[in-house]
Amino acid sequence: MDPNSPQPGQSDQKQPPHQTPPHPGQPSAAQPYSTVADQPVAYDNQGRPLYAHPQGGQPQMVYMSRPMDPVHPPISEDAKRRHAESKKRFPGLNLSDGEYVISAVKRHPIGLVRIWGIALIIVLALIGMFTVLFAQDSGAGVDNAFGASSGAFAAIGLGVIAFMMILVAIGALIATYVYEKNEFYLTNESVIQEIQVNLFSRHEQTVSLANIEDASYEQNGILPHILNYGRIRLSTEGDETTYRFSYVSTPKRHIAILNNAVEAFKNGRPVDPNEN
Repeated sequence: MDPNSPQPGQSDQKQPPHQTPPHPGQPSAAQPYSTVADQPVAYDNQGRPLYAHPQGGQPQMVYMSRPMDPVHPPISEDAKRRHAESKKRFPGLNLSDGEYVISAVKRHPIGLVRIWGIALIIVLALIGMFTVLFAQDSGAGVDNAFGASSGAFAAIGLGVIAFMMILVAIGALIATYVYEKNEFYLTNESVIQEIQVNLFSRHEQTVSLANIEDASYEQNGILPHILNYGRIRLSTEGDETTYRFSYVSTPKRHIAILNNAVEAFKNGRPVDPNEN
């Protein structure tokens, strides 16, 4: 018997070769690749299909929905009370709902001593100038080069010196006003710096606590350590902007309060105004 002949009970029809079943997600022989690519991978909120590869090379639009009015987080009664108190104490500040002042940084009086010390030096210099120019001719009664007696010339000079002293005093008062109107506030959400450049120029800088990367202070010299004043410095993320505020009383304490507020705000904890 031929060994290649079919055995009894066996068909002489050839069996197809063994095929490995397709892996899930791969197209089978009966399913071309284009069919799989045409299947949607998701649907938008209106039931329209979204494809991994948009058909026809056209961009597909994804429609998102959101409420017409944004949902504001609830504000506690304590925050509302502190907000009302801050608006009453600092009416010029632009505070958002639920925002309140934790710390109002004041400048040290040493800056005023510097302003009025310079004014006093100028006044003494004017008095000395008057003394040198007119004291020696005060009783001579001789006409000077301008055709006036020394007594009359001395009176004119005295009037000029007095007018200049008045101008110096007015300048010192303006400098005092500008100095005291430069203010720095820490709230439970941001840092607000009121900058007074002169009598007619004032602007405000606001930095969110979330954007503050570093807060530090510095005291250079013997006098700042003795009188406990210095300069605080803030740097922000991204634009690398640096904010400075000089002649700050107790700068170490204010920086400790600021760092605690920044840490609490970034960690999602309520900012405690009594924490220092």
